Amino acid sequence: MFNDFSELSKAIDDDSIDLIYANPCDIAKLVREKSFSPIARPQGTHDETVIISSVKKTIENVDELTSGLKIAMTDVPDVNRIGMIMLEPADITSSNSETLICSNYITVVKKVIQGEADVGFVLADAFDEFSNLIKKQVRPLISSKIHVLHHALLAGPNFSEKQSDLLDALLFMNNDKKGLDILNSLEIDKWTPMELDDAEFLIDLIDTLSPS
Repeated sequence: MFNDFSELSKAIDDDSIDLIYANPCDIAKLVREKSFSPIARPQGTHDETVIISSVKKTIENVDELTSGLKIAMTDVPDVNRIGMIMLEPADITSSNSETLICSNYITVVKKVIQGEADVGFVLADAFDEFSNLIKKQVRPLISSKIHVLHHALLAGPNFSEKQSDLLDALLFMNNDKKGLDILNSLEIDKWTPMELDDAEFLIDLIDTLSPS
């Protein structure tokens, strides 16, 4: 496990990883530069972003936001990228806003509730898991509905001989009690195979979403 994305990025550059559950933004580098192969992805889960503000503020939609905005976010690249895209209708860009990098989504919410940030970017799945007490103090302004961005399990070149066995084990997990327990703890219904073409589609989509 790594503490943040900078540690993870260094490990990738040092070729010290054989298996990785990667976010959409890292998949491009892993596949195209590090010769990783896609193995599987969780079925029915997607990476979506929610932009939140404090209920103490009168802001109720993105169009009301102005330049000078303070944005609390983690260092999860795809969540932040989607968040910035959703701010475009208000003409908010990285050049006319300020970002506060937080260690996790709970800290993002605290920054918003305490007024240190005007809005926060949160993974939709994480927002859904917040307690009712937290949800009563924040207002979701907008949620993305892309439905195609997702994490994926990738294997490095040194793991190539075991990739087939790994996929077989993953696909069988939902038929085995211990496997089901693991899937439930990960909040994954089941794994589905992921081909290289699927990864290339995801990479092209991320490139399209990237700022020019």
